[in-house]
Amino acid sequence: MAQYLPFVAAFLVAGAAIATAQTVEFSRDIRPLLSDRCFLCHGPDEANRKVNLRLDTEAGAKQPQGKTTPIVPGDPAASEVIRRISAENTSQRMPPAYAGLKALSAGEIALIRRWVEQGARWQTHWAFLPPVRPETPPGNPIDHFVLKRLEREALKPSPGADPALLLRRVTLDLTGLPPSPQELDAFLGDKSLNAYEKVVDRLLASPPRCRALRRHAWLSGRP
Repeated sequence: MAQYLPFVAAFLVAGAAIATAQTVEFSRDIRPLLSDRCFLCHGPDEANRKVNLRLDTEAGAKQPQGKTTPIVPGDPAASEVIRRISAENTSQRMPPAYAGLKALSAGEIALIRRWVEQGARWQTHWAFLPPVRPETPPGNPIDHFVLKRLEREALKPSPGADPALLLRRVTLDLTGLPPSPQELDAFLGDKSLNAYEKVVDRLLASPPRCRALRRHAWLSGRP
């Protein structure tokens, strides 16, 4: 896992996903775009709403408006929203320039198009969705999620660290001290599949780890 740590921060704070073959989620990928670019004129504020169109509700977004329908699940070509956000004519493109909103990027437009292609499935706000444990292959589940993100961004992970470097990293991180030659020899000689996990358990229970925790608590002013 250590070799993927440089990418974890980017994984946690990344914004909207790029358009890929993966399922586009409304709450995660689409609602933020609609909220930032569309709700000013087509949201819950009736006083500022234009052409009586609401994109903050599923009923409003999928209800026919005369000869057109804002969002037709599974059919981007028939969806007026797709036509307007990708229009080359600036007088028809949404969001309009006079609104003072940031224009949708090509990647964001492709993301919305893919969502419509996949059926424009609506979701309630993420805070009201029950958590679901995703299926993960054998191994470290954190590596699985980091790798999935790297694949979405067309990136490759860094090469794996050699055992000696891996031991040095985890020992310094948990205790503030480098591993001893005896600890290094023991780790290199342990050929079991959970050799690294055993080292982590040993370090977490070690006196140097306790001293490191106490030192951090003292520096932060906690008793």
